[in-house]
Amino acid sequence: MRALLQRISHASVTVEGEKIGQSGPGLLILICAMQGDSEAQADHLAAKISKLRIFKDEAGKMNKSVKDIGGSALVVSQFTLAADTSRGNRPGFSTAASPDEGKALYEYFASKLASEGVPVETGEFGADMKVELLNDGPVTIWMEA
Repeated sequence: MRALLQRISHASVTVEGEKIGQSGPGLLILICAMQGDSEAQADHLAAKISKLRIFKDEAGKMNKSVKDIGGSALVVSQFTLAADTSRGNRPGFSTAASPDEGKALYEYFASKLASEGVPVETGEFGADMKVELLNDGPVTIWMEA
């Protein structure tokens, strides 16, 4: 699985004019299941993200996790994280999991992150989503499991 984390002051996701999820302060997590991924990768990412110290402590150092600050997460499916740009000018997405597998792992990841103690809201898998956010830092972290 691939994840792109953004430390946020706030974020929201809208589908067809309706706000369906929001978060902040905390994390916006764009997530993509890749071919061959399983729940083990989702477990690893959820555990790691819940403990990742990328929030400032009292001394201004990145030394606190999203749980430490009482933050939350907005988890949005993002199959384009599987983009292969090595040839030509049009990205290929053949390494992404199939839609059925991708949706199952996306939902599993969100529930696993919640079980790690992080309040989670989500986007809608496969929908045309509008995501708004206010980056904090900005701090953006790329992760793979």
